[in-house]
Amino acid sequence: MRIASPFRSAPSLARLTSCVVLVVLSIGWTSSTARASTTYPVGVPDSSAPSAMAPPGAQALPGYGLTYVNDFNNPGLPPGWSLFTGNPGGISSPNFSAQHVIVTQGLLQLQTYRDPADDDLWTTGGLCQCQHPVTYGAFFVRSRLTAGGSNSAELLWPKNNTWPPEIDFNENSGHVDLTTATTHWGTVNHFENAVLRINMTQWHTWGVIWTPTKILYVVDGHTWLKFAVPSQVPHIPMTLDFEQRAACPSVNQCPTQPSSMQIDWVAEYQPNGRA
Repeated sequence: MRIASPFRSAPSLARLTSCVVLVVLSIGWTSSTARASTTYPVGVPDSSAPSAMAPPGAQALPGYGLTYVNDFNNPGLPPGWSLFTGNPGGISSPNFSAQHVIVTQGLLQLQTYRDPADDDLWTTGGLCQCQHPVTYGAFFVRSRLTAGGSNSAELLWPKNNTWPPEIDFNENSGHVDLTTATTHWGTVNHFENAVLRINMTQWHTWGVIWTPTKILYVVDGHTWLKFAVPSQVPHIPMTLDFEQRAACPSVNQCPTQPSSMQIDWVAEYQPNGRA
């Protein structure tokens, strides 16, 4: 099934961009900032894997059981996933195209480039694990970007398409030297976010651990942000989504060169007793 993305409106994107700039200047996160002593799954060293890491094992997250894993070694879109087509919510152009999401050489790739089939506009790709909604859980994604320009995001989105809430655990706003994590909640868009200074062209394992009382944002095995306001944590089924957006002529999110979000694998966990 192919669907159009209902994601956040253009005004919301503008508010988020303003907030990101403020946090970068006032906090200045680095990849070593706020690391907790607890470590989380990164993967298993494997020189044959595109990212040199194979997916983590069934017992990699204490107290949780593995419920889904995909290393994209089989060509074609995996069962349970849906492609985005048409105009992203709040953006008149360019478009999502199903042809911009491919599975090849052990990678799921979302590709942004000027597409002759779309009037030579910057066209992007996106998809969701729409047939596998969950309420709470832990998600780990091994990924990198080949270049900046488009806004690349890894997130959890409400199954009923009623926004907010939204959990963005890796959203770069077009940059290659930083990413953001944002929790959206409320009947209108309240949000809290922070910025992590990190090289997005290198392989990293991004994670989000979502419980009834908190959300932990994780990179390369360490927590870098914690949201712990139980009344504002989402308590509804959500799905794992990946997307790229090119908001031209926006300065921050209009590409100047082709780019790709490369995903080596996805691993998902549920607390023991729910798996």
